[in-house]
Parts: sequence; C-alpha cells; structure tokens
Amino acid sequence: MVSIVIPNYNGEQYLKACLEKLYEYTTLEIEVIIVDNGSTDSKYEWIKNFPSIIWKQLDNNYGFSKAVNEGIRIAKGKFVVLLNNDTQICVGFIEELKKVIEQQDTIFSVSSKMIQYHNPNYIDDVGDEYNLFGYASQRGHGKSVDCYNESSRIFSSCGGAAIYRKELLEQIGFFDENFFAYLEDVDLGYRANINGYKNVYCPKAMVYHVGSATTGEGMSPLKVYLSARNNIYLIYKNMPIIQLLINLPFLIIGSSLRYYMFKKKGFGEDYKRGLFEGIKKCNSIKKTKIQIKNLKYYFTCELMLIYNTYKYIARRISGD
Repeated sequence: MVSIVIPNYNGEQYLKACLEKLYEYTTLEIEVIIVDNGSTDSKYEWIKNFPSIIWKQLDNNYGFSKAVNEGIRIAKGKFVVLLNNDTQICVGFIEELKKVIEQQDTIFSVSSKMIQYHNPNYIDDVGDEYNLFGYASQRGHGKSVDCYNESSRIFSSCGGAAIYRKELLEQIGFFDENFFAYLEDVDLGYRANINGYKNVYCPKAMVYHVGSATTGEGMSPLKVYLSARNNIYLIYKNMPIIQLLINLPFLIIGSSLRYYMFKKKGFGEDYKRGLFEGIKKCNSIKKTKIQIKNLKYYFTCELMLIYNTYKYIARRISGD
C-alpha cells in the first residue's frame, strides 16, 4: 500500500480536483491522509464523498513541515507520496513513482515531472538543485515540457509531488518543523545525500501544478524572509565546520548578490532580516550528526554542489 499525504490550508478550490484525479488515475491500493492547517474557507463536508480518507485537523496554520509530518506519522504504507493540494496527477503517476523507488533500497525519494497548470507547455519542476552559493532552484523551470525525458539523480525532490521511503524517513528524520515553509524539502534531500541515499527524478510520473496556491504568486516579504532564514538553517545544520569554511567565500558572495537583487526589487530589508534571524537562531537547530562511515558521502555531496555551481554559472553566462 502507498500512503498519500496532502497538506491543506484554505485550498478548497483546488483540493476537490486533486482528489478526483487521484482516485480516477490510481490503480494501486492507497490510503489518503489530508492534514488541514486550520482552514477557514470551508467545513469540507464534501470530503465524505471520497472513500477511505483520513482527515486530520490541526488547530492553526503550522506550515508545510508540521502538516506533512503529522500525515507521515500515521501513514501505514511502506512508501509515502506527498502531494500539494493544488496538483492534478496524470495517469500512472503513483505507479511510476513506486516502480522507480523499488529499483534500489538506497533510493530515498523520487521526484516527478511537475508541469505548469496554467502553461502546460512548460515545466514547473523536475527536482531541486542546490549549489555552493547557497542557491536552491527548481530544475527545468520554464523549459519545454518535451525536455527532461531521462531519469537521473538529483540533489533533492520537490516535496510538492514526490514519493519517499518511510523507513528511511524514520532513520534520517522527518521534515524540519523549524523551517515552517520553503527549503524544508532541500534540507531533507541534503540529509539523504550525506547519509548515502539517493534522490532520483522520474520523467514518466507527470503532474500538473498550479503553484503557490496557498502562499500566493511571485515574491512576497514573507517568502523572501523565510527563504533567507531557512537557507542559514540548512547550511548550519548539514555542513560540518570544515566544509563550511571551504564553502564560506562562495556563500558570502551568494548572499551578497542575492541581497542586492532583492534590494532592487524592494525586498532588501526582508532578505536581510531573514539572514540575521537565521544566524541569530541557528544554534536552536539540531545539527545533523556526523558519522565516520558517512564521510565519503559528504565528499560526494560536495561534488554535487560544485557541479550544480558550474551549471548555474554556465546558465547565467549563456543567458539560458
């Protein structure tokens, strides 16, 4: 059985279509767990029309991380699929994800081919990248939907539409609830990498994604603040001191460039506030425990960061 966990916050206008496609296009035995972050837009009485849905109601909006963690804890499946409420899966979505994650015991997560709902000729996300500058990005965003047709290893899976091995989630830890929202899936993918597990992209698992349905389109002071703060958390949590010192020049350059970019767009103070908040409170974040047996995986992870930096610079130079 595969467990499907869907976090929801004031998403009634999207959730019904999400569930309709899920039940129509899935042939496997599934359990569907919806964790609601204290929504006020509906009483969701219509949920009863769908079979075997577990509805867990939270008393407030605790963010993505806590919501999905609540669902993962009660999930009975060997594998857990996380699905945003503003997604609509295609035929075979769950089956293809399951097929790939079962190929190797070392595969921690499998990310899908997320397609822009309002611009279906373009990709939204095919797995996430992270580089030495501390930049996280949606791989393939804005590219033609005809691209990225080969399976590949990625840095991390986008938590909006991906499958995870529950046994390994329990081993390396769930989503960090200190993040609230943004970069929590990159943090989880980072932890998987340094523990010797893989995150993989599956092009045959396709899903349409509205995008930012809950938090709103484009930049906002909250998004900029949380992303800046959480990036500090991510770096502090996962990089040993030696690796941090080696990467520090790149991280300083990256932070400086991002500050000037956000300043031009009117979000400079929000970025700076998030940055300093992250530095101030990073000691409250539990660092990932370093194990001698995993040292080689830190080296592999550093090579991934270097390679992603090379690709980022090449794209900037080419204007792609």
